[in-house]
Amino acid sequence: MEQAGQQGRGAAGPEEGREAACPEEVREAAEQGPGDGLSGEEGASVEPAGPGGGEMAVSEGGAPAGLAVWRRGKRRGDRDAAKGKGKLPEGRSGKDPGEHREEWRLRDQLPSRHRDRCLEKYWESAQERYRVRVGKRRAKRAKQVVGDRVEWKYPPERKAGWLWRPETVESEEEEKEEGKEEEEEACRRKSSPLEVQQHQLRRPTVRFSTCLRSPRLSQLRLSCCLSGTSAINELAKMGDPDLLEVLAEEGEKVNKHIDYSFQMSEQSLSSRETSFLINEETMFQKNQQSKDSIFFRDGIRQIDFVLSYVDDVKKDSELKAERRKEFETNLRKTGLELEIEDKRDSEDGRTYFVKIHAPWEVLVTYAEVLGIKMPIKESDIPRPKHTPISYVLGPVRLPLSVKYPHPEYFTAQFSRHRQELFLIEDQATFFPSSSRNRIVYYILSRCPFGIEDGKKRFGIERLLNSNTYSSAYPLHDGQYWKPSEPPNPTNERYTLHQNWARFSYFYKEQPLDLIKNYYGEKIGIYFVFLGFYTEMLFFAAVVGLACFIYGLLSMEHNTSSTEICDPEIGGQMIMCPLCDQVCDYWRLNSTCLASKFSHLFDNESTVFFAIFMGIWVTLFLEFWKQRQARLEYEWDLVDFEEEQQQLQLRPEFEAMCKHRKLNAVTKEMEPYMPLYTRIPWYFLSGATVTLWMSLVVTSMVAVIVYRLSVFATFASFMESDASLKQVKSFLTPQITTSLTGSCLNFIVILILNFFYEKISAWITKMEIPRTYQEYESSLTLKMFLFQFVNFYSSCFYVAFFKGKFVGYPGKYTYLFNEWRSEECDPGGCLIELTTQLTIIMTGKQIFGNIKEAIYPLALNWWRRRKARTNSEKLYSRWEQDHDLESFGPLGLFYEYLETVTQFGFVTLFVASFPLAPLLALINNIVEIRVDAWKLTTQYRRTVASKAHSIGVWQDILYGMAVLSVATNAFIVAFTSDIIPRLVYYYAYSTNATQPMTGYVNNSLSVFLIADFPNHTAPSEKRDFITCRYRDYRYPPDDENKYFHNMQFWHVLAAKMTFIIVMEHVVFLVKFLLAWMIPDVPKDVVERIKREKLMTIKILHDFELNKLKENLGINSNEFAKHVMIEENKAQLAKSTL
Repeated sequence: MEQAGQQGRGAAGPEEGREAACPEEVREAAEQGPGDGLSGEEGASVEPAGPGGGEMAVSEGGAPAGLAVWRRGKRRGDRDAAKGKGKLPEGRSGKDPGEHREEWRLRDQLPSRHRDRCLEKYWESAQERYRVRVGKRRAKRAKQVVGDRVEWKYPPERKAGWLWRPETVESEEEEKEEGKEEEEEACRRKSSPLEVQQHQLRRPTVRFSTCLRSPRLSQLRLSCCLSGTSAINELAKMGDPDLLEVLAEEGEKVNKHIDYSFQMSEQSLSSRETSFLINEETMFQKNQQSKDSIFFRDGIRQIDFVLSYVDDVKKDSELKAERRKEFETNLRKTGLELEIEDKRDSEDGRTYFVKIHAPWEVLVTYAEVLGIKMPIKESDIPRPKHTPISYVLGPVRLPLSVKYPHPEYFTAQFSRHRQELFLIEDQATFFPSSSRNRIVYYILSRCPFGIEDGKKRFGIERLLNSNTYSSAYPLHDGQYWKPSEPPNPTNERYTLHQNWARFSYFYKEQPLDLIKNYYGEKIGIYFVFLGFYTEMLFFAAVVGLACFIYGLLSMEHNTSSTEICDPEIGGQMIMCPLCDQVCDYWRLNSTCLASKFSHLFDNESTVFFAIFMGIWVTLFLEFWKQRQARLEYEWDLVDFEEEQQQLQLRPEFEAMCKHRKLNAVTKEMEPYMPLYTRIPWYFLSGATVTLWMSLVVTSMVAVIVYRLSVFATFASFMESDASLKQVKSFLTPQITTSLTGSCLNFIVILILNFFYEKISAWITKMEIPRTYQEYESSLTLKMFLFQFVNFYSSCFYVAFFKGKFVGYPGKYTYLFNEWRSEECDPGGCLIELTTQLTIIMTGKQIFGNIKEAIYPLALNWWRRRKARTNSEKLYSRWEQDHDLESFGPLGLFYEYLETVTQFGFVTLFVASFPLAPLLALINNIVEIRVDAWKLTTQYRRTVASKAHSIGVWQDILYGMAVLSVATNAFIVAFTSDIIPRLVYYYAYSTNATQPMTGYVNNSLSVFLIADFPNHTAPSEKRDFITCRYRDYRYPPDDENKYFHNMQFWHVLAAKMTFIIVMEHVVFLVKFLLAWMIPDVPKDVVERIKREKLMTIKILHDFELNKLKENLGINSNEFAKHVMIEENKAQLAKSTL
């Protein structure tokens, strides 16, 4: 302040020792009549300019500004005249009007330094009143009021003693009198419909300017660049109601200098845009502001949303600037309050930040529009009591203050006309930050910014896509590694990081209510689903691990593996070549290790686990419906209709629609797009999805060709190289080919998935879906169909096609008449399916977690490193969030897609890999903490949105659950070797003590080497005449040689019988469980009924009391009247 005063004295002239203007000049300035002030529309758009050539302070709302100035001046003149302090205003003093105007003309000729001194004194008194009035409210929230004294975090600067003049400060009695007169004036204004309408439609807003740093302008000795400018600017930022009295006198003269300044200015677009920015000479020193402040400069208005943009010099920069100006003007018209940070104060020196605050009037209006439910009374329904098992789970529980951060309430949809009904203790904290940013985003998504190409353009998303704004985001509460300091609210981000996002808390439950309060119901319900799915995986993982341990313990006692590894049995069996000419004959005992590994997953427990998983998936989905119903009650989503936000028309749809149609329900005209305009895009969409699915199948065929072509190379290389004889025992050509083919297939899957994600999002936009729900459903269908084919096609090939259409030696089937079809190992193809499933599932999970953790961390580090060009600047809360990665509108979509894809691996092919639930469990425990960590520390805060379920993903889960029963039944029947072993055990075994003895020999057919065609037989001659191959065919000495024998048909019949029996048993159990388990638990039904009853009662009592107040009825008299009427009615009944 002392600096401002010195600048003001220096600018006024060299005579610093002269006496300041007398106090009477201040009072005379307040006695202006309507002829000297501003009125009507002119008063409503006063824009006196500062030396920078921009707008300094504007009053855009309320009654006409000039009229308000005149009335306020007239009241002061009357009051001063009554006390003998001043003269009567014109029309009452008896003076001739001409003499009065002459007096004002002479006063305008006073030296400018006198006017500046008056402004300084006026500013000091207004500043003191503002600090006392606002500081008490602010300190009250921070509990900084000690008695009648306010303790300031940043104490106000002391002014020089000569500036403190008692004549410039109004007494408390005068302020009270003026307040009463203003209330009376407001009541009188209500009687005028025109003024009321203007007052409602136009809110007062404040805009500021920054002095242009033009060399030419810096040389101008403009009288408007005095300390009075700084004083007026500070009054405008404080929102002082008497500011217009000063502006009325100085407005015209300053505007003349503004016009001249704009003519002389040669600044670029970036300088012209600073007409909406704050002057550098501010009372509030930015280096004193807390880095975690989430308030405007006044420390009171909370920042609900932030827009950012970079001032570029490209060819379309003027168009973007015009869009921004129109957009921000329309935002102000909706009632939002804006404050802009200049790029010179940003960390990188390039970025402007537009801070948005939603005042109370805007919040209550749009809370009613969006149907937001708010508390009306604390709930009397107790929380669920702890069960005995909950005490055992004590170590995994969170503190109650974290698990339940707020008490439960009875709620009702908010209505601005019934505010007394709701529990409004403090307007600043009544609406949580998630609801505030949701309301602001709703306004931003529908705010217009101009008409282009004959179409109305609106919505922040379109501005972001055109790079008019670079980002739009709500602020985090503060730093995630430390709690916030007063007057900032409770830092829920810190609480989430401490109790949720730390990996050391992997065994703890999630603070679901806190997640919902901070990020909104849509993100909250995702983590509820992921947590519930992980809990249910624990039981499947335990059973799968038990089956694996059983296979591990019984591996050494397996008769089939023992016979294969026996040199006298497996070592004497010569197997036919696995490829033509190049491959040689081989002995069965070379697959000893592979047969043992196959027994780990292909044993008697496989059937049990397949049936168990069919029942588990049913229990999972039924219990999830119960958990979802309980969640709807706890999060107040019982009457939720798939939201207002989801069923709202997309701005892109509204912008593209040229037709209107009457809604049969609402009877209102709404945008309508005929079907014929979208049919071409539907065809293109279907063709694109089909094309990419064909690409997936083509890539799978290419991998098969690779396996066929390199198998012979691996086989000949291992046979010829003597150094690889030790490796051959566990790394056979079959295993080597399978491993390399699976890895190659996984790489192809990732590449195709990367490109398809971009294309599917673009095609969905081109379809122009009507609502957000339609957009998500359309994108989900495209992405899931592709992901299903992309990730599962290779597993389906190994499980159901490989080795099933091979033929037999001498008559093999060929792919494209060139490559011989693949054969399974003598132990079956189950071990290859396990290998394929393990590589794809594990690789996808590891790659996904690394990508989710490392990618945003690296991007944020690089962004911060590039931005630190002005390290001495304040790195503010909005800049810190700006440097974080954006979660994006489809961020949650990809999280669901990843989880559902994993669910497919766990359920569709789990019979071949019992450890799949265990791997999924470990991955999900890590996934929850990775997602929590990245949302809390590496991503900007998302816009809160509502959801009462997981949406279309639940239907997908149901479909996969039904399909999993069939796939597991077919895997056990056709891919596993369990059914042939059972048939041999019960029908063909001849050893009563060891029934499985001789099974290997029985499962291999005999082929005469002489029957090989010349182009397929190995070139070298051998001393044996027969070889063995896996099939059930007649031997060469039989009249039906090489035809399927009777055992083949017995085995096939047993396989089909098993499939039918297993499917029917599992489906019967599924339907019984679905019928027995209610969708909504009984206690939840009772709680919902209780809450509805209490809500209706509270609303009824409120409306009844309000009716009594309006009618002026005494409650006691009313009760007596009701009792009398009831007695009369009873008496009348008794007489009848």
